[in-house]
Amino acid sequence: MSGQSADIEPSDFSQHRFLTNLLEDKALGELVTLLLAKEPGQQIPSERELAETLSISRTALRDRISRLVSLGILQRREREGTFLTGIQPDSISDTLILSLMSSQLTIDSLISVRYALERHAGMAACDTRDEQALDDLAKAVQRMRDSDDGRELFEADNAFHHALFRASGESGLIFFSQMLHSVLRGTVRYIALEDDRETLRKVHGDVLDAILTQDRDAAGAAIDEHFAWLETLRANDTNGPSDSWLPKAIDSRD
Repeated sequence: MSGQSADIEPSDFSQHRFLTNLLEDKALGELVTLLLAKEPGQQIPSERELAETLSISRTALRDRISRLVSLGILQRREREGTFLTGIQPDSISDTLILSLMSSQLTIDSLISVRYALERHAGMAACDTRDEQALDDLAKAVQRMRDSDDGRELFEADNAFHHALFRASGESGLIFFSQMLHSVLRGTVRYIALEDDRETLRKVHGDVLDAILTQDRDAAGAAIDEHFAWLETLRANDTNGPSDSWLPKAIDSRD
C-alpha cells in the first residue's frame, strides 16, 4: 500500500498474506488482500461485487469498509465511489494516541519505548551508509550549534531524530517511527532544551560522530548519554508537564 516507503514490496503477496492472516477478522483480512492488487488512487469494486467475492453480506462488507475508511486506507467520494488511498504511517497517529490514553500509559513509559527504538536505530545506522540521512543528521547538529532559540532547537532535535531512524536503513523501524512520530515528538516537546544548550549539542554531536565512524558501541553509549540527559532535565523541572513548561517560542497547539 502507499505510504510504506521502505516496507514490503507490493508484489510480495506471501508476506501480505501472512500479515492479513494475523487479523482476527477473516473477512477484513480477505478484503485487504483483494485491495492490495490495486494501486493507490484506483476505485475499488462495487459493494455487490465485493460481497459476492468475499461471500459475506453487504451489511458486513460496509462495516469492514467503514473501518478501513476510518484508518485512512479507503476514501469515500460523494457520487464517485470508494477509492484506495493507501495507509500512511502517520494517518493512524491519532488512533494510537487515543489507545495510549485509554491504557493510561505515562510519559515515562513512552520515553522508555523511544529510548529502545532510538538505541537500536543508532547502532544500526553504523552499518549502513545512507548519505542523505547522514547529511541531514549533520545539518540538524549544525542547526543546534547555530541557534539559541527554543523553538529552533526543538525543531532541530526533531529533524535529527527523524534522520536517525532513516539512517538505520531498517524498513520496519522507519515505518514504526513514522507511525509513532507524534508520540515521540511529544516526549520532548515539554522539555526546555535551551536550558542546557551545550549538553544538547554535545549529546547529538556524539551520536553523529559515532555513526560517521561506524562505532556501534560508541553509538549505543551516546544514545544512553542522550536519554540520561533528558531524564535529568525532566527531573530538574519542578513545574511538571504544563504549557508553561514548553520552550518559550513553542505554541502548545503544535
